[in-house]
Amino acid sequence: MAITLTSLADLAAQGFDDIIDVRSPAEYAEDHLPGAISLPVLDDRERAEVGTIYKQVSPFTARKLGAALVAKNAATHLLGPLADRGGAWRPLVYCWRGGQRSGSFATILSQIGWRVETLAGGYKAWRSLVVTAVYDTPVRSPVVVLDGNTGSAKTEVLNLLPGLGVQVIDLEGLARHRGSLFGNRGPQPSQKAFEAALALALADLDPARPVVVEAESSKIGDCRLPPEIWKSMVTAPRIVISAPRSARAAYLARAYADLSADAARLATTVNLLRHMQPAEVIAEWLALARAGAFVELADGLMARHYDPRYDKHRARMDARSLEVQTIDLSPDAMPEIAAHVADRLHLLAAV
Repeated sequence: MAITLTSLADLAAQGFDDIIDVRSPAEYAEDHLPGAISLPVLDDRERAEVGTIYKQVSPFTARKLGAALVAKNAATHLLGPLADRGGAWRPLVYCWRGGQRSGSFATILSQIGWRVETLAGGYKAWRSLVVTAVYDTPVRSPVVVLDGNTGSAKTEVLNLLPGLGVQVIDLEGLARHRGSLFGNRGPQPSQKAFEAALALALADLDPARPVVVEAESSKIGDCRLPPEIWKSMVTAPRIVISAPRSARAAYLARAYADLSADAARLATTVNLLRHMQPAEVIAEWLALARAGAFVELADGLMARHYDPRYDKHRARMDARSLEVQTIDLSPDAMPEIAAHVADRLHLLAAV
């Protein structure tokens, strides 16, 4: 039996014991349904081989080889990852379009006696719901942007706000990137996976309450913000954390300790700014990095690069804003700053 999803929330409501993606590993790696496990019935090489035979030899020959490979791989899954599943197990199986791959595997599982279901339209149907959510649907909640120059602890404050009853979406958390050249945290999700995570976060919002997001450019690392949330951010009212550059430099040295500990990565990142800064400035920053003068390096980067860019970007914004001023960005100060941001949010809502 095939189920049809009409909204992103439908998947969790179905209560399947497992969601099984039978597409190839490369397809799964690019994006998959939330919580899905990868049990490919054709691996990347096998899928390419069957496709080539389909086009160059005959569909019949391709289907015969495909069936043999599916049976072989299904047996491996049954004797391996699925060996401990009991008789009441209820899985959902999907492939790209809900066709032969998921149908073949589901048939084998159903013959064992499991209550297996497939996804009508497969991954493509899920992706269509995601696209509608992030490209065609306005954000349901009023958006408020948490702003402030580089080093003003916006992300840390943002993640304290849910404890104060505030709705947030951590865009940098979803993108697995801190939003600047120095913000790499390792592999980012694909654009499709980022959009899926964002779509689920948007679907969870209470439309009667504002949602706070951090000020970002239209790209976070390699992940592009979809148009609907970007449009809402450009026109949204802002709460601006204002702190002296000295406090922000000290905060950055603490927050980016992982980068400071990797001398080669830090030097490579500084060198990425060569097309924007004079050679003597880059040389000065590299010398500070080698000397372990990370507070001074952060101060120089803000003075010469980040603060001017922020000021130029903010000048293009025409939105209401309220300010939270602080001279302390130490860990102990974070709860108080978050409380002030929550208070400003209530003032914006009252206007």
